Amino acid sequence: MKNNYLLIGVILGFLAVMLGAFGAHSLKEMVSSEALQSFETGVRYQMYHAIVILVVNGNSFFDPKAKRLLSLLFVLGIFLFSGSIYAITLGLSAKLIWFVTPLGGLILLLGWLVMGYKVLKSKKAQNKVG
Repeated sequence: MKNNYLLIGVILGFLAVMLGAFGAHSLKEMVSSEALQSFETGVRYQMYHAIVILVVNGNSFFDPKAKRLLSLLFVLGIFLFSGSIYAITLGLSAKLIWFVTPLGGLILLLGWLVMGYKVLKSKKAQNKVG
């Protein structure tokens, strides 16, 4: 396969839709409205970043090394940020993993910063400006 991160983006998007439906139809009967809101935040951030993974890997703007780095940051950020929210909502004690959600958020932010840096430093971007 030419680019595994495209497939990973598709799978993460699919799972976001599936988890969103689970939250809307089944989970709302099992958890508080505050917990459901947190769960929905995890789903939303997962979907946003799945789309970003698809965009990054579906065009030629970024070189293969940048695609790999950005994809790894966004996948790791999704796993830690959204995954920890899902785990807490489904019953894992927040006291056990209190640091995981903000760490995931920081990794997502780092992905955006790296992407911005790559855009600013890109010869393609410089050619379009000049």
